[in-house]
Amino acid sequence: MPSAPNSRPELRWNSYDMRWMMTLFGTAIGAGVLFLPINAGLAGIWPLIVIAVLAWPMTYLSHRALCRFVLASPRPGENITLVAETFFGRNLGFFVTLLYFFSIFPIVIIYGVSITNTVDSFMVHQLGMEPVSRVWLSGGLIAAMMGVYYGGEKLMTAIASWLTYPLVIILFLFSLHLIPHWNLSMLSAPVPGLGEMSKVIWLTLPIIVFSFNHSPVISYFSLAMQRRYGGLAEPKASRIIFNNACVIWFFVIFFVFSCALSLTPQDMINAKEENISVISYLANVYDSPFIDYLAPLVAFCAIASSFFGHYAGTKEGLFGLINKAAGGNPAAPSPALKYGVPVVIFFVLWGCAIMNPSVLSVIESLSGPVIAAILFLMPMIAFHTVPALRRYAGKASNIFIIVTGLIAISSAIIALF
Repeated sequence: MPSAPNSRPELRWNSYDMRWMMTLFGTAIGAGVLFLPINAGLAGIWPLIVIAVLAWPMTYLSHRALCRFVLASPRPGENITLVAETFFGRNLGFFVTLLYFFSIFPIVIIYGVSITNTVDSFMVHQLGMEPVSRVWLSGGLIAAMMGVYYGGEKLMTAIASWLTYPLVIILFLFSLHLIPHWNLSMLSAPVPGLGEMSKVIWLTLPIIVFSFNHSPVISYFSLAMQRRYGGLAEPKASRIIFNNACVIWFFVIFFVFSCALSLTPQDMINAKEENISVISYLANVYDSPFIDYLAPLVAFCAIASSFFGHYAGTKEGLFGLINKAAGGNPAAPSPALKYGVPVVIFFVLWGCAIMNPSVLSVIESLSGPVIAAILFLMPMIAFHTVPALRRYAGKASNIFIIVTGLIAISSAIIALF
């Protein structure tokens, strides 16, 4: 008598699944989470409550939908750019690939600049070293992070896990460390009316999307599941995404509330005006050497672990753009394309890290609405128009994804003007 499906060894949780869960976590928890308590807490306790309620379903359902979109391709091994062309046709597929690339590449540039600034500041201020040439420091750091990616899936997920475990532990210990400093000033804010609450929700949803987003690595992750588990890829991937959403929700929400409850409303305003992370501001307020050394370590782990997933999406996007424009064969790319794409990306990242531009936040804001559209709306459109995905149509969760996605996109677009 055959065993029940759930008793099959392939479906049991294992170290491979754990490494991938931590890689997804590391991709989501970038430097942006360090600004989340300030951005979400400026209007009082209610945005934080909204985040706590909506963050988990928005994170899990949207990323699961994007994973299902990739895995539904009739030709196994196709990444998101090829799947988009298969389902939507050549022209629309090229447009999706274009949006996909330009939504992720600016974030990779930001990480290249940020990792250089973080390491340079730590070496000078915490370790008391003489400043190192920015040219060689940035080039070495970017080359090292890209080298980990090209070391293969096993090395990348292992390094991402090694970076993410201390990040999880530090965020948790930091949240605990702040408990004695909690105050009730934020809790004394009056309960807003329906109109004000609607506005709060409208402004808060983009923060949830961008702070919990790990869509750039979903395509790479989906193909890894396909190679490892074959026909069981979808249930395995969904379980990993589910567990990851739970882990992200617990640690990030605890961190956000702990930081917010340690600051007064005026502190929130001051931190926003100074444009510094919540950890840096708390270090200034409490004059804590513990936080002084913790802040750059958190930033380094967050940036480095998030880089791998975003680089995977950038490489896929640029490769897809060039391949589609040149009419090449995606199954047999030319050596020039295979080796030229990483070289081009490296020199662009290196050049930006050397120049250290001051418009990074603007670039990140411009990519925000596109990320939300690809993550929330594209899979929903495919679910209701592509025969291979019709089995996912008509579910209540789809309505939730569409509504929250549209609200997040509209709010992000309005914020640009």
